[in-house]
Amino acid sequence: MSQAALVLLGLLAALALFYVVRWYMLERGGGAAGTRKPGVIQIVTGFVTNFFDTLGVGSFAPTTSVFKLFRLVPDEKIPGTLNTGHALPTVAQALFFIAAVKVDPVTLVGMIAAAVAGAWIGSGIVSKLPRRAIQIGMGVALLVAASLFILRIFNEGPTDGNATGLTGSLLAVAIVVNLVLGALMTLGIGLYAPCLILVSLLGMNSDAAFPIMMGSCAFLMPVAGLRFITARSYDPRAAIGLAVGGIPGVLIAAIVVKSLSLNWLRWLVVIVVLYAAITMLRAARNK
Repeated sequence: MSQAALVLLGLLAALALFYVVRWYMLERGGGAAGTRKPGVIQIVTGFVTNFFDTLGVGSFAPTTSVFKLFRLVPDEKIPGTLNTGHALPTVAQALFFIAAVKVDPVTLVGMIAAAVAGAWIGSGIVSKLPRRAIQIGMGVALLVAASLFILRIFNEGPTDGNATGLTGSLLAVAIVVNLVLGALMTLGIGLYAPCLILVSLLGMNSDAAFPIMMGSCAFLMPVAGLRFITARSYDPRAAIGLAVGGIPGVLIAAIVVKSLSLNWLRWLVVIVVLYAAITMLRAARNK
């Protein structure tokens, strides 16, 4: 393991600890009224979505679909709940993949830093957006996610390269695009699929995308999550359920599961995500 990877792992562990302590203090000091104890459905949703998230399926679109189907979270609080609740499970993913997969340190650190900067900018904007703007944004985001799922099912898109890092203009492009993806994450647009496509287009091996995309999310989600928590723009009960159920889901997927055919699951996700997208856009139109 490289020195840069060791430093990233140490920083990530420290960030996770700070996030937990700060979240607890904010909730204790000025949290919203009502119970924060998650129910079975919130915990199971966290477990299932993060289990398959570790295998590269993504968690934002399926979680949004569950929230819409069972009316668990108000539309305007879904982006904050996703970033807040999935933050700790994503940290667990990143700890595993940064340690296990070799990536050029400059590429890894540069793209992660860009994503964090984008999330910091984006979360300040999204937490103040009106309900209808978020409904439209998330509806479009879900349609994009469904399209990406379909491309992956049919193995369409860029093929793998051999590189484990980037230099020069290609690195600059990767950093700029990942900054934009980090900002879009705060609106509920998952980073995994776009980042995987990005690194493949730039000639990198898709295996190298896992520590990049998971590391990016692991660093940016606590940063964005704390801004959503401070703005009270999230659902505490659902977010805690995602975190409590998600961490065991990540550990089981990373340690136990070696191979699994995911095409059937991706088709199911496409159907559910399209339902959520249509529901979100209809709600915005009715306003």
